[in-house]
Amino acid sequence: MGAGIAGLAAAWQLQCEGHDVTIIDRSGAGAGASGANGAQLSYAYVQPLADPAIWAQLPKLLFSRSSPLTLRPRWDFDQWRWGASFLAACRARVSHQSTMQLLALAADSRRSFEKLLTEQAIECDFSATGKLVLYQDEGSFAHARRQLALQQSLGVQQRAASAAECVEIEPALAGYRRNIAGAIYTPGECAADCYKVCLELLRLLRARGCHTIFDTEVSGLVTRGGRVAAVSTAAGLLQADAFVVALGSASAKLARSQGLYLPVYPLKGYSLTVAANDRAPRVNVTDASRKVVFARIGQRLRVAGMAELVGDDLSIPASRTRSLVEAAQHLFGDCGDMSRCEPWAGLRPATPTGLPIIGAHPKGPPNLLFNTGHGALGFTLAFGSAQRVAALLRAPRSRALTPAAVTPVPYSA
Repeated sequence: MGAGIAGLAAAWQLQCEGHDVTIIDRSGAGAGASGANGAQLSYAYVQPLADPAIWAQLPKLLFSRSSPLTLRPRWDFDQWRWGASFLAACRARVSHQSTMQLLALAADSRRSFEKLLTEQAIECDFSATGKLVLYQDEGSFAHARRQLALQQSLGVQQRAASAAECVEIEPALAGYRRNIAGAIYTPGECAADCYKVCLELLRLLRARGCHTIFDTEVSGLVTRGGRVAAVSTAAGLLQADAFVVALGSASAKLARSQGLYLPVYPLKGYSLTVAANDRAPRVNVTDASRKVVFARIGQRLRVAGMAELVGDDLSIPASRTRSLVEAAQHLFGDCGDMSRCEPWAGLRPATPTGLPIIGAHPKGPPNLLFNTGHGALGFTLAFGSAQRVAALLRAPRSRALTPAAVTPVPYSA
């Protein structure tokens, strides 16, 4: 269930292992949060949003309309419950543990995606030009170097870079040099068009006999004898031996229909895509202060950012598009015709700790597996998560959610 990058990657892995796979989605391949995401594959830079530094930023998050991270309190119990769990996760020990688990999952994901690229030669504007994460002040750069030390101890190939070194690595930053206190450079980071990957996976899956049911929403689950027997849709019942829920933030609603709680809530993000010129960067760049990322995908520049806890709202305020345009022009000057940019908004399925949920719910049917909650790292973690889903189906006695890949937030009905 779900034809975003997480669902399609899982379907591909399962099909490759001999399963007969059917995909169902209310829209089509890559139509949700995968459609125009940040395009960066951040295998080495996976620090979760839940970090002790959040506490000092709370007043700005709650009251500043210009903040890249926005919490807009609503009359929504799920939002408050998620928010409380998120703040509880903003501790150094939790962040450290989450980082280690995410790095392991990201490493698996990288190997699996690169295997796909090698064996299938899919067209997705893939590049491996590295990544610069820029910091504007010494305080934030010092914090980043501490995180760097942790990640280096775990085998990640990263280094700190001066402003001058940033310009050597990415000449398009020359006009922004005075604003750079320092950066973290990861030479092995990559980028690709996630939507094109979704379309290519769909092509490969169909060529090998995968069934697809699009423009059809899952309305519920039919259970018999403690197991899921079928999914209910407007087109009728769809039966199967096992069911994988990869519906993004909508996964929580489906779980709730079974009396199960998933700590997944939509984290809204925005992007714009513009035809790039010679002044656009070729190295992936992240502006840490603005929480904006830049990725070159073919002849286009993808600019993405923001994180809003505002429910299921997919509207695109002009102010958010303007903010992304200004960020691009501030860093790179005239890097493309922004009057023709394509704005987009998506709802990332986020857990409080940043760790995805992979496996069966301890209180739910054993043949109902969840594959959701990847947050802003959905593209990065999709193929590693797919491997874990497949492993759980190979070993039915251990399908329960495992500490190696899930949020430690307690479950309750």
